[in-house]
Amino acid sequence: AITALKKGASLLKNGRRGKPKFCYFRLANDESILIWFSGKQEKHLKLSHVSRIVSGQRTAIFQRYPRPEKEYQSFSLLYNNRSLDLICKDKVEAEVWFSGLKALISRCHQTKWSDGIPSETNSPRIYTQRSSPLPALFGSGDSSLKDTCVQLPLQSPYGSPPKNVADTNFYTGPTKDGFFHSLSSQASDGHLPRVIMGVDPFRVSLSSAVSYSTQGSGHDDGDALGDVFLWGEITADGGPLSHRLGGAKIDSLIPKALESAVLLDVQNIACGGRHAVLVTKKGEIFSWGAESGGRLGHGVDSDVLQPKLIDSLSNTNIEVVACGEYHTCAVTLSGELYTWGNGHFGILGHGNEISHWVPKRVNGPLEGIHVSFISCGPFHTAAVTSAGQLFTFGDGTFGVLGHGDQKSVSKPREVESLKGLRTVRAACGVWHTAAVVEVMVGNPSSSNCSSGKLFTWGDGDTYRLGHGDKETKLVPTCVAALVDPNFCQVACGHTMTIALTTSGHVYTMGSQIYGQLGNPQADGKLPIRVEGKLSKSFVEEIACGANHVAVLTSKTDVYTWGKGSNGQLGHGEIDNRNSPTRVEGLKDKQVTSISCGTNFTAVICLHKWASGNDQSMCSGCHQPFNFKRKRHNCYNCGLVFCHSCSSNKSLRASMALNPNKPYRVCDTCANKLKKPIGANVSSLARTTGSMNLDKDDKSEPTFPPRLARFSSMDSLKPTENRSSKRNKKLEFNSSRVSPVPNGNGSSQWGGLNISRSFNPVIESSKKFFSASVPGSRIVSRATSPTSRRPSPPRSTTPIPSLGGLSSPKIVIDYAKKTNDDISQEVVKLRAQVENLTRKVQLQEIELERISKQRKEAMAIAEDESSKCKAVKEVIKSLTSQ
Repeated sequence: AITALKKGASLLKNGRRGKPKFCYFRLANDESILIWFSGKQEKHLKLSHVSRIVSGQRTAIFQRYPRPEKEYQSFSLLYNNRSLDLICKDKVEAEVWFSGLKALISRCHQTKWSDGIPSETNSPRIYTQRSSPLPALFGSGDSSLKDTCVQLPLQSPYGSPPKNVADTNFYTGPTKDGFFHSLSSQASDGHLPRVIMGVDPFRVSLSSAVSYSTQGSGHDDGDALGDVFLWGEITADGGPLSHRLGGAKIDSLIPKALESAVLLDVQNIACGGRHAVLVTKKGEIFSWGAESGGRLGHGVDSDVLQPKLIDSLSNTNIEVVACGEYHTCAVTLSGELYTWGNGHFGILGHGNEISHWVPKRVNGPLEGIHVSFISCGPFHTAAVTSAGQLFTFGDGTFGVLGHGDQKSVSKPREVESLKGLRTVRAACGVWHTAAVVEVMVGNPSSSNCSSGKLFTWGDGDTYRLGHGDKETKLVPTCVAALVDPNFCQVACGHTMTIALTTSGHVYTMGSQIYGQLGNPQADGKLPIRVEGKLSKSFVEEIACGANHVAVLTSKTDVYTWGKGSNGQLGHGEIDNRNSPTRVEGLKDKQVTSISCGTNFTAVICLHKWASGNDQSMCSGCHQPFNFKRKRHNCYNCGLVFCHSCSSNKSLRASMALNPNKPYRVCDTCANKLKKPIGANVSSLARTTGSMNLDKDDKSEPTFPPRLARFSSMDSLKPTENRSSKRNKKLEFNSSRVSPVPNGNGSSQWGGLNISRSFNPVIESSKKFFSASVPGSRIVSRATSPTSRRPSPPRSTTPIPSLGGLSSPKIVIDYAKKTNDDISQEVVKLRAQVENLTRKVQLQEIELERISKQRKEAMAIAEDESSKCKAVKEVIKSLTSQ
């Protein structure tokens, strides 16, 4: 949750004047300030000044524009005599923001208490300074940032920041009982001192809590968060192609953000044929894609649309990952190797051909040996140890294992011919292998006596080994044409090999059928250096798919070339490229890592912090707003767009002010909203929640029911009621919580006995959805003070009254509101029917067009056939003459 808050989101802010407007909110890196942008102006709210956070729409500002249908998506931050009232785009996002802010606010109050300040009103040193130079207060994140507006005898959060909430035990890991626990239960369960909230709102100036800045907040690269972008052959949801989930196959021609990874701080990623895995900063490993033979590691034969935590590795710290076509490998920080997936030919290294559906540690020859690097091919695996040893195992056809024969090996076996040499990197193709090996050159006494040389072996077809012939090599053989360069990285495609030197130059060899060698003049028989747009660039990382290549330069630019039929090059088209071309869709991104799957590409970018300047240009075409290009907000994602990029309107916009009126949405959201409602479940919920498919019906995933109200609704009740509830833990249920039955066929709700015939719950579900928010891996694996037991059933239905339900009139009003909600659902369903009808009509038109083309093609074929027969007869007659 803290990671999601730091990355930020566009929320709907209700103000004292005017209509609600969209603002981009995020949490500062030191976790002490909430930052948002209003136009080009940057504003701040110190969380230490927030007295409490309240769920729902209970404040006076919310009552100006009441929106009961957004009750579950709303919350307010109360500070001084003011409130910050926000609405999220869905309930899951509201859960994340409410829980994260609740935990941070509780920590701030705990810090005040420990410093001996039970109440701010008791301090005689409090005074205000309305005309203080506030823009200078938040220009950077150093220790010089002191609060000059409110003089309190406590330690500044800037001078000595406390331990981040992301590294403390505020919440538990994924729960197994389908309940979503509050991150903030620790602050109100009696284990922490209760903070006195009695702050005199008139003693503290607004300027002490909210500040304005045009400088922008400073950011530390060490706190940078990682975002994932993918393109190529992926599903409509942004993941590797998956058939059984019914995900629409699309070819994303430009980089597309993996929205489901918004909660994750991604540091490493690996791509296979139809699946991918990623590693977070905390060492957690997530996988998603098409399940086949257990390669996802979740223990079930179910495809996964969005990244899902591999539970069996939750207690390990993963550092390196690699994906083959049918198996996956991971290396821990301590150098242990885990493999899982299809075990044919002993590719998993466990001494047999048994498939494993959950990760299993590889022992045998690797017992006690520290593995530093791993590479996976479709049928074999190569592991490099920290001592420079190379172990291979799997299918030995064409001698790809380098053991001098073509026998398969089911346990890791060291490559004998490279003993005594230090292997730096290895790469596995389909039927060939390559490695960078350090060999002694020059004077052994000099400091630079070793140099990385390229060794290749296996099938030599298409000259992929770089030896100038097509002969098969059963043992590693040094590429004689490349004895001078010093290599540091190597990668293998299906029919090619690519290598990177320490000077940032790229060499390729093999097939040139799709232009994957990156040089139009190359014939592939011998290695050739890639020039063109890379001639003056320093390449830092290389990656290779089946028939395409991607490289990352020192300027964080990504260049691709080769086969582009599925858009895997990211240039907005499906043409092949025979020379390096920069991916323009990433020009404003700071890319840190790249990876290639068979027909798709993935990169990790540092999260781009929003600024006031971002509000002055379109989020779609990136053109600045002016007199002709007007600024519009998308009422689904909250970002700003010009008219041409947001010309669509929808009744299903998540932040629509009036549910019966269509609101403007951007083109991307318009495409998402055209899907059936059941298929448009929030990607955040699917990020870490269990998504097991029924084996009898794998066409549709099991979607989560609507989440319950995300907070205790008694936070604004009178003080005497609040004090009696201090020791209650805040826990979330993933399904609707019904009123508590009293045993008489009715339910006790507030002070009323309500018959079971009256049910205010619009939707219900008999299935539970296990949802969790990934955060600190230390937290998720350790015992947390937050109880894992579900709280007793109690009503969490929103009640538009400060004192709860106290009269039949309120029940009637709520019944009316329920009917209104049902009417809104009917309107949305009608819109869905219209969309489906339109799609069917379009498909019928397309079918007619294809049928017409088929008839025309048949007619042309018949005509050509008759002409061919006539020509043959003429030839026969001429031959006889």
